[in-house]
Amino acid sequence: MLKILAKNPYQLLATAAFIDLFILCIAWEWFISPLRPGGSWLILKGVPLLFAIPGLWKGNVYTMQWASMLILLYITEGLVRILETGTNFWMALLEIILATTGFVCLLIVLKPIKQEAKSLAKQKLQADQ
Repeated sequence: MLKILAKNPYQLLATAAFIDLFILCIAWEWFISPLRPGGSWLILKGVPLLFAIPGLWKGNVYTMQWASMLILLYITEGLVRILETGTNFWMALLEIILATTGFVCLLIVLKPIKQEAKSLAKQKLQADQ
């Protein structure tokens, strides 16, 4: 439990958003409101999220960088599908909320890391001159 408390809360929130988004994608396309009765291959849209979750949990900066770009696809899909009616509207709204939460949390975690990297690069450049 103490290891969890040592992690950045925004990192934990981003990880939770990715896990929840994965569950939402599977449930939505499998049994809540599938494109075709019985589900469709669109269920595979959740798979890329699985590759990001372990790296997000570990705090891997590279993973957080590419995951912040990946999550934009889910925001876009939600924005397109929010025009549908009924259950799909609510699923799309939830997808937008989860994906936006994950994206913003990743940006909050990455901003000080990027600033520190720029500062170190600047210091190194000045030392080399």
